[in-house]
Amino acid sequence: MPFASHHPDSALLLGRDLLSLADVVRVARENTSVQPLPATPPDDNSPYAQRLRRVARSAAWVRRAMDEIEAADAEGRPPLVIYGVNTGFGDNAGRAIFRHRAEADRLSRNLLLSHAVATGPHLPPDAVRAAMLIRANTLAQGYSGVRREVINTLIAMLNRGVLPVVPALGSLGASGDLAPLAHLALVLSAPLPDERPHPGANGQVYYQGELMDGAAAMNAANIPRIRLGAKEGVALINGTAVGAAVGALAWHDAARALQTSALALALSMEALRGYRDAYLPHLHAVRGHAGQAEMAAFVYALLEGSTLVRGDAHFDLPAEQGPPQDPYSLRVAPVVLGAALDALRYVAGVLTREINAVTDNPLIFLAEEGPLHLPRQVKAVSGGNFHGAPLGYALDFLKLAIADVANVAERRTFLLLDGRLNRGLPPFLITDSAGEEGLNNGLMIVQYTAAAAVAENKILAHPASVDSIPTSANREDHVSLSATAARTAAQVVANVQTVVAAELLCAYQALELRLQQEPKAQLGRGTAALLEALRAVEVVPGHPLRPLTHDVALKPYLDRMIALVRDGALLDALPVSPPPVE
Repeated sequence: MPFASHHPDSALLLGRDLLSLADVVRVARENTSVQPLPATPPDDNSPYAQRLRRVARSAAWVRRAMDEIEAADAEGRPPLVIYGVNTGFGDNAGRAIFRHRAEADRLSRNLLLSHAVATGPHLPPDAVRAAMLIRANTLAQGYSGVRREVINTLIAMLNRGVLPVVPALGSLGASGDLAPLAHLALVLSAPLPDERPHPGANGQVYYQGELMDGAAAMNAANIPRIRLGAKEGVALINGTAVGAAVGALAWHDAARALQTSALALALSMEALRGYRDAYLPHLHAVRGHAGQAEMAAFVYALLEGSTLVRGDAHFDLPAEQGPPQDPYSLRVAPVVLGAALDALRYVAGVLTREINAVTDNPLIFLAEEGPLHLPRQVKAVSGGNFHGAPLGYALDFLKLAIADVANVAERRTFLLLDGRLNRGLPPFLITDSAGEEGLNNGLMIVQYTAAAAVAENKILAHPASVDSIPTSANREDHVSLSATAARTAAQVVANVQTVVAAELLCAYQALELRLQQEPKAQLGRGTAALLEALRAVEVVPGHPLRPLTHDVALKPYLDRMIALVRDGALLDALPVSPPPVE
């Protein structure tokens, strides 16, 4: 996608408002630009102006601290000891005290060179863009002691399409996403004057569709690399930006998959002639879970007016129709989808806080921001804001909840395909001509693919955050593995998209067959609009979706359904809106 020039008033302004998950998606996937931080803050006392002043003042404090450290050394006095400014990191913190600015600069550069050792597949471009945005937003809060120029270099890379190559595997979510973020930061970091050239020292970049040396890409984009000073190296890599970026995009995709799963459910209800009793509002009101009631109400509204679904809000069914009970995959679906909705809302809150959090270490608090009962002075506070536990727990919860949405969707797909369970539809949803029984396989293997995705999710959904592996000579003796939770959550969500797409395809085919059986049937107001939208879908250009009458290559059909789940296009065709996930 080309990188357009955005007018300043359409660009995202960091620091004015809280960054939203929608903002992350817009920048990551729609290439919305970000305004650089201005050199002069507005002349007011707005939160935005306060943040800009804090950026300048915290960077100035680091500069003055280095002046004092050098003066103390020149005068033979013991220097100040400020973690991350004139000490090493982790278990190296106590090995030496640096006394000169040049040593602090080298420390920042060495940190990036030594930490850029992640491996595995490259993070996708949208995840890298999201991570750059979140890191810039963190630094723009003004507690990290970095210069405005460092933040604006990150923003310039975003705006001009310079995307660092970031291998996915290497973060423990402990002192943040150190190794992946070091690959990102290495690209903007200029080498020191006496640094000998060596492989990998500039990082790698995707720029205008090409894989390039980082320095060459920055030159091509006309972005000067910046010589990092004291504290700036650790500020760039000490935080949860990668896990938060991957997690935010996974959450967005999970939200769309959940909402689209409700559409597939409504189609399955009609195709299988299910009972609407399980969706009556007073049934869910007495349970008391908001998500459950909202999901039931949404599906009930989609089915409004349908003559295919059975049951009545006020009267029991005639005795000859039997008890109004469906298999659990239809009957408990609003409970499962509603619980997932509640879970995703919780995760949205955690992610929103995290993408606006200050997560590096140490953090610099100006005099007026210290505790009231303590002497008022500037202080560099060393703590654990970089630890990814809140993020890891939430993303483990996300993958558990959304994996169960796939579990129940796959069971409905199975119901649709089994000629003994689908209430009069042909096996595997294909009608063979006389004498050709068994020649066509129909949609049989679509369910196999869905089952494979569900099976893989059962492995991936194991919580990463229950584990910990000590590092740094046991100084970092408890890690969160939040980046692992994020990466596995993203894969779980991708699998869920496949499973929901499989049900969508099978439910479409089943409903078309049901309407052939019962041509006078009336669809629900929502499912009628949905079926009309599906009939307008082109599997490939010039080939509209139509019910299958014989075996065809099914992959283009399933791929097209996956794309519909991913982009949420079917949600725009409805006369009723799904429950909001935020």
